[in-house]
Amino acid sequence: MLANPEAAKAVMAELVAGAGAVLKVETAARAPLSLRDISPLESEMSGRTEGGISMPLDQWLTNSRIPFDADTATVTLTITDRPKTAGQLELVYHPKTLVLGVGCERHCDAAEAVALAEQALAAGGFARESLAAVASLDLKADEAAVHAVAGHFGVPARFFGAATLEAEAPRLENPSEVVFAEVRCHGVAEGAALASVGASGWLAVAKIKSKGATAAIAVAPKPIDPNTIGRGRGKLFVVGIGPGADFWRSPEVSSMVAVSTDLVGYSLYLDLLGSLTTGKTRHDFDLGREEARVVHAMELAGEGRTVSLVCSGDAGIYAMATLVFELFEKGGITDAASRIDVQVSPGISALQAAAARIGAPLGHDFCTISLSDLLTPWEHIQRRVKAAGEGDFVIAFYNPVSIKRRTQLAYARDALLEYRPYNTPVILATNLGRPGEHVRVVPLGELDVDEVDMLTVVIVGSSESRTVRTGDGKTWVYTPRGYSGKADTGMKGAEA
Repeated sequence: MLANPEAAKAVMAELVAGAGAVLKVETAARAPLSLRDISPLESEMSGRTEGGISMPLDQWLTNSRIPFDADTATVTLTITDRPKTAGQLELVYHPKTLVLGVGCERHCDAAEAVALAEQALAAGGFARESLAAVASLDLKADEAAVHAVAGHFGVPARFFGAATLEAEAPRLENPSEVVFAEVRCHGVAEGAALASVGASGWLAVAKIKSKGATAAIAVAPKPIDPNTIGRGRGKLFVVGIGPGADFWRSPEVSSMVAVSTDLVGYSLYLDLLGSLTTGKTRHDFDLGREEARVVHAMELAGEGRTVSLVCSGDAGIYAMATLVFELFEKGGITDAASRIDVQVSPGISALQAAAARIGAPLGHDFCTISLSDLLTPWEHIQRRVKAAGEGDFVIAFYNPVSIKRRTQLAYARDALLEYRPYNTPVILATNLGRPGEHVRVVPLGELDVDEVDMLTVVIVGSSESRTVRTGDGKTWVYTPRGYSGKADTGMKGAEA
């Protein structure tokens, strides 16, 4: 990382004009190294070793065409993991060679952990820009304090299993039997730091402690790619893709799917993503295996993957988001899966899409009722239909029929006719946003169950819902809130 990019323009201009450069390297070895000037004959340092430690930090510069010549040098290029104020015509580079190991008690104060991390860097005399990652035990993958430290330094948080950290026990400065009894490894902060830098790395700052946290720093002889150490905290995106058309899918959902490694969902929903599935691992499930689908998605995320659990419409409306949180509460998933990062992204629901296609039937109070009695007792559904009828709500019916279930919608029609007129508009919307889309309006008294299938959303208007025809001959449905009857001075309040 270039510490002083504002100086780059002047340095580059000097080199283009023919000036020579001197390269200085300072690294945190087992015994601190001095700054060294490297002449062209000494530039093979990238292949040398000192104390058995390979030191290729300068290789990307020494292999360049920059003329390293102490006699003509007016430019200085410095590689250091220490804080440094640049001189005139000097660029300072901080190699990503440090890993901060962090341990903490459950629900440790984030500010305390960040302060301890800063203290560890200061104790080692290190530049924060050389920090490549924050590392910890996988049991801490959902610990806010660990992620707060990583966020504070702008680096990833990576995690290791207890067995991996225990393998570092011979190299620990402060092994603890108490820690071993609790988490099955003799040290979290030191162990995680050492596991990150590999066998050729070393511990530069031994464990320091605060009330609820520990920190240690290890150094690698080469820059570290944090994606190659441990694993990240698994992510589960619970996404609603809307009715299916890409123009009804939110940018946030599309971006979540794009960065996912794995996609889990009903096959039809995954197919609707089109080219977004390219390069992803698909996990297709049939209808009726909802819990297995959600458990599988959570377990994949528990392995450190980034997973999208794909739902139609909105993920939180009669979809999988509810089951995700139910599993968190009840269990039924591995410990790793319980520590994943979950994000739910909204989608356009079927009721919104249907309403928009036909006008504004949801302009006043409305509710949704699922007519499926697979998960809800039929008598509960009957009670809700009657209550919605008595309350004169506009009602969106989900799961109105199935191959074997044809009577519930007929019951709802007959029950609602006790509360609202025969000619109450009913919207039937099929295949919304997909080929074969068909939206039509029928009177409640003439609703034919045989015209409805599993891909149809049914919206029944209230006693106030109206139809209107526009000049192009199209019929629209709306439910007024009484705007036209209000004085102009009251309109703002009504809109709220």
